[in-house]
Amino acid sequence: MSAPLRPRPAAPHGPAAPSGGASTGASLVFPRILTVGVLGAGRVGAVLGAALAAAGHRVVAASGVSGAAKARIALLLPETANRSATSVAQAATDLLIVAVPDDALAGVVAGLAETGALRPGQVVAHTSGAHGLDVLAPAAAVGARPLALHPAMTFTGTPDDLTRLAGISYGVTAPAELRAFAARLVADLGGVPEWVGEADRPLYHAALAHGANHLVTLVNEASDRLRDAGVAQPEKVLAPLLRAALENALRLGDDALTGPVSRGDAGTVRRHLARLAATAPESVPPYLALARRTADRAIAAGRLRPADAESLLDVLGGIYREVAA
Repeated sequence: MSAPLRPRPAAPHGPAAPSGGASTGASLVFPRILTVGVLGAGRVGAVLGAALAAAGHRVVAASGVSGAAKARIALLLPETANRSATSVAQAATDLLIVAVPDDALAGVVAGLAETGALRPGQVVAHTSGAHGLDVLAPAAAVGARPLALHPAMTFTGTPDDLTRLAGISYGVTAPAELRAFAARLVADLGGVPEWVGEADRPLYHAALAHGANHLVTLVNEASDRLRDAGVAQPEKVLAPLLRAALENALRLGDDALTGPVSRGDAGTVRRHLARLAATAPESVPPYLALARRTADRAIAAGRLRPADAESLLDVLGGIYREVAA
């Protein structure tokens, strides 16, 4: 085990190094076993804290106010003290994980900096996908090291999440001198770093939210419509179909497209929309939006000839105008 070495005094942070590029600054040296605090024992924070503890790091403090957060600390971090946010930040001499909602992040970081809870050389890492290093400017101003570390995974806040961490990607934005530390931290969590530039964080996060969050909505919409059609257990119908569709899409891209839109079956789509309008009119706008985008992608990929798409696009355009009116 390497001897505990403190990081050098902080310098003002710059932009993240180019994705996939080499670091342009000297790497900092940190102790092999980190002293860690978790600010925000939500689904993400508590699980990452437990994963770091399992990797051998000392998770000495966590903050949790709600009953659910207290229960997560007791379940996932039973040896960790539940303290106030200020106490957690002060105890986390090497690494402070800030796992709070996106819109609360700036205020939390600013508050910690103003109260003197942060210290030079301490790494302050948030888990927001949408934010990069800019939101950590108050921490950097008092000498802390800023790090954006977002796990590309959905969390339940239970021990089951720990088994899902192996091999997942982390969207990382870091100053050049902190990239080696960030890579090591992600490795300790069992993951793989994806280096994301500061300006690209919103696009990175939009892509993940569009894929994962909207997938949940889409699956539940499909389940509801199957129930409307008299199917008692829609999950049994959807599970094999959706698993195959997802696997094919990840493997084949747009070549995985099937169904009436990719074939240009305007009559089928017209009947879909008529029955949806009568049964669940709230489902018509999302169906139209996805059908139109599917048609665009099918045409661009050569799956649907423009001539065969004309009738389909007329149907989609006509219904869209009716809905908009």
